[in-house]
Amino acid sequence: MASNEAIAIRKRLIEHVTSQKGKPVSLQESREGLDKLLGSFPLDPEVKVEKLSVEGIPVEWVAAPNARQDAVFLYLHGGGYIVGSLNTHRDIASKLSRATATRVLVIDYRLAPENPYPAAIEDAVKAYRWVVSSGVSPERIIIGGDSAGGGLTMATLLSLREAGDTLPAAAVLLSPWTDMEGTGESMESRASVDPWLNPEQTRQSPVLYIGSLDPRHPHVSPIYADLKGLPPMIVHVGNDEILLDDSVRLVEKARAAGIDVTFKIWEEMWHVFQQFPTPEAKQSIDEIGEYVVQKLNTSIQIEG
Repeated sequence: MASNEAIAIRKRLIEHVTSQKGKPVSLQESREGLDKLLGSFPLDPEVKVEKLSVEGIPVEWVAAPNARQDAVFLYLHGGGYIVGSLNTHRDIASKLSRATATRVLVIDYRLAPENPYPAAIEDAVKAYRWVVSSGVSPERIIIGGDSAGGGLTMATLLSLREAGDTLPAAAVLLSPWTDMEGTGESMESRASVDPWLNPEQTRQSPVLYIGSLDPRHPHVSPIYADLKGLPPMIVHVGNDEILLDDSVRLVEKARAAGIDVTFKIWEEMWHVFQQFPTPEAKQSIDEIGEYVVQKLNTSIQIEG
């Protein structure tokens, strides 16, 4: 049974989506709307935020009081590769910092259509290599993201593996978008219960990012990638979202490749529900925190 808080937020999301039906919304309006929706959550005053530039990419260090200096969580925000910003994901970054006891580096990677594929991947790879060059061992780095940021996480890992870079300790994926064609069964079976996403828009938006690129290219649809050699990962997804099968199929592919995967489907939850103030979101983030702490401790012991 979903919490009262989750029920109330689901209702608000449905009302918002319903009110927007049939209204032409510009990309700029979409960006501003998401900033308003997710950027309005009050930040814990104990959390420190430091803005800087990495290889020309605007980034933020987000660190809770318990964050270790020798461990970094590179976080790649969601938004379909066309919306999302440091503002929209500062709150979830702060909660992940506290739960994982890491400093979280959120990057404002270039968005499409102004900067289509592979700009986002190039920025994520640059940010990872910058963290390593700053003296943080890959064994003390976590990489992760939500929705498109989850797909971008996979693309970044694939790019790093192909280039011969040492990979991070683990990956964290929240409702990852891994199929640009939208071929998962849940695109239809969950359409009536998903309070936020709809199949039509989800299938139309990839062209802004990939243009004429094959939507089955493994760097944009990781369910078609060879995943051998990638680090262990944790995947959390809502049962009531059209992208459920994007996670299910990725997990199946990863496990078939010999990757250690921790997977959880959250009943009655929607796409990236962790961004909203509910008990379920807190529990998910706490579980992710336990996973990350265990993986970092294990990698450090092995390294030592």
